[in-house]
Amino acid sequence: MTLLRTIVPLVAAALLFPAAANAQSQPPRAIPTFAVDASWPKVPSQWKLGDASSIAIDAQDNVYVLHRPRTLKPEDAAKAAPPVMVFDPAGNFVKSWGGPGQGFDWPEREHGIHIDHKGFAWIGGNNCPASGLAGLKPVADDALLKFTLDGKFVLQIGKSNQSKGDADTVNVHRAADAWVLPRTNELFVADGYGNHRVIVFDADTGAFKRTWGAFGKPPGGVDNCAIIGPKTFPDGDGPPDFNVAHAIRVSNDGMVYLADRENRRLQMFSSDGKFLKQLVRTATPFARDLAFSPDQQFLYVGGGKSIVVLDPKTLDVAGEIEVPGQIGAGHHIATDSKGNIYIAQTTAGLQKLVFKGMSAQAAR
Repeated sequence: MTLLRTIVPLVAAALLFPAAANAQSQPPRAIPTFAVDASWPKVPSQWKLGDASSIAIDAQDNVYVLHRPRTLKPEDAAKAAPPVMVFDPAGNFVKSWGGPGQGFDWPEREHGIHIDHKGFAWIGGNNCPASGLAGLKPVADDALLKFTLDGKFVLQIGKSNQSKGDADTVNVHRAADAWVLPRTNELFVADGYGNHRVIVFDADTGAFKRTWGAFGKPPGGVDNCAIIGPKTFPDGDGPPDFNVAHAIRVSNDGMVYLADRENRRLQMFSSDGKFLKQLVRTATPFARDLAFSPDQQFLYVGGGKSIVVLDPKTLDVAGEIEVPGQIGAGHHIATDSKGNIYIAQTTAGLQKLVFKGMSAQAAR
């Protein structure tokens, strides 16, 4: 597949890179612009955050940050904040919760958080028993947890250290991300660090519904504790299996988008797993994370140091977002109802990009 090349005009608060490949065949399109909110968030002084792994937004636009307290240095461990920290849109602290408790397997290495349409939070982890990370037990994070937004335990899918691999319909295996489609009440999971698949459950009962791998085929691949990306990226569709299925989003019309991180590609499916199309961009890291604009007219995809802006219907590149002071493309990202983007960038922390309106249409 031909790599997409870009040109670089400066527009409003963001650097926009309209795709040259599209410029000759499609009219130019205005895209959202942003600026960094340097005051967000305001972490209470008695606490410190570890690596910020993931972010989710509730119906009131409160921001739920999932971080990894056990990544703090030993001298800061006593000040570790609870794993889920909640801030309002202005960055004020609201509440906190999370961590090990009775009746559920809290992940050893926190990874993804999603808030569904009914107001429940889904949390998963990606610890590998052989990783040897300091402060973590040698168990695999093979469960997904469901909580109220005040941290009351509701449901667990799977159980730590119990995965039987990609054919297992009971456990996940170091799942990276999840998303609930409201009209079907189904939980779509990027089960992507140990396994290599999308797996779908009933969001009320946790009952298994269906699963698929890259290109809509049966899932498969090697379960490896180390993350091993391809050494070269030859032209073509890419490897037959996912390699770290890292983020997932499902549009209101039921299209499923899967960020296949190490293969640097985004794959698009119907909600029943039929492969529709993909976008491959191998020149720089691509498909790190995903988020929709509030109206779902745009799909944001983390890549390199910027966030790539796509048309979700066609996967055409409309531009890229790289504003002064931006910490990166994100490990996970999320958007609120106002169109602001929130970035969780692990060791680099977290950040809010404030929506500043649409760009003027760029010249061809």
